[in-house]
Amino acid sequence: MTPKIKNIIIFTVIAVVFILIYIFFIKPSPAQPNLVSTTNNPTLPNIDGTTPGANTPASVFVTEDFLALLLGVQQIKIDDTIFSEPAFIGLHDSSITLTLDNTEGRPNPFAPLGRDVMTVVPPSCIPPQVLNSTTNTCVSPATN
Repeated sequence: MTPKIKNIIIFTVIAVVFILIYIFFIKPSPAQPNLVSTTNNPTLPNIDGTTPGANTPASVFVTEDFLALLLGVQQIKIDDTIFSEPAFIGLHDSSITLTLDNTEGRPNPFAPLGRDVMTVVPPSCIPPQVLNSTTNTCVSPATN
């Protein structure tokens, strides 16, 4: 084989490999079918009672499908006698209230180790209030 033919075969094989990689791994899968019908459906009349034609926009069909679904939900009846049964009345709230105990961890978990010291800014008060140093709160100044 001549080097020219050998090079052509090598480049062809490489091209075929790249095409197969694209088809099986990179190419997006075909779009999933839309769950909302946007095709012309002659069995569904328009809201005003007329039959939709071929030039009816797809958004009208989506709206009509949603309206039909909404009207179907209105027919659902829930039996509320379950709320007066002893098993329901006997239920109790077992929620847990979480409180902070200052062992939560570092102030900035993404800072390098040793550089996560928090800077504490002393509180400031809006005049005429002043800072009470014992309680660290703003208080009104004593008047004589």
